[in-house]
This record gives sequence, structure tokens and C-alpha cells, in this order.
Amino acid sequence: MNAEEYILSSSGLGLPEDSEYMREQSHGNGNQAVMNEKVQSLAGSIYEEFESMILRYDTDVVKSLMPLIVNVLESLDLSYTEIQEYEVELELLKEDNEQLVTQYERKR
Repeated sequence: MNAEEYILSSSGLGLPEDSEYMREQSHGNGNQAVMNEKVQSLAGSIYEEFESMILRYDTDVVKSLMPLIVNVLESLDLSYTEIQEYEVELELLKEDNEQLVTQYERKR
């Protein structure tokens, strides 16, 4: 169970149907939505805050805020994934550049 699912299921509010997590799960393609560790940690902290708000006030206090937070967490997680992909691409391009420079130096 990922952090956003944990937040929503533990609060009794349920997963918003338009969340990325729900879209991935409904396609049934076997992809498990695994969140970045930093995002999971942040989601856990947010859950603790929501839990204390729910205990102090009621579930209605966080009901409309919950889907927004989930979407923000999903976007943040996607950004981390994209950064990792760009870092890999950058390393490959650096290696290609190094090889091209070496070839150029040999031919000169």
C-alpha cells in the first residue's frame, strides 16, 4: 500500500476516483504505484496532521482537502520520477559526448 492510499483508507474517506493511483489500478496492467521515499515520508506526515485534525474536529474538515493533497503528492512523485529519468539521460549523453570527443581527437 502506498502512502496516499494509506492516508485515504486510514481516514475513512476513500480514494478519489480521478486520482492517478486509481487510474493505474483500474487499467489492471500490473503496474504497482510505488511512491518515492521522500513523497511517502511527506504523505505520512500529512496523514498524521489529518488524523489529529479529524480527531479534534471531524472528517468533514479534511474531506475536500484530501483529494487536492493526493493530487499534489502524485504530481510531486511524478516530478521525482521525471528527474531520475532526466539524470539517466544526461549521463548517457555525457558518455556519448566523451566518446565523440575521443573519436575527434584521434582523427585530428
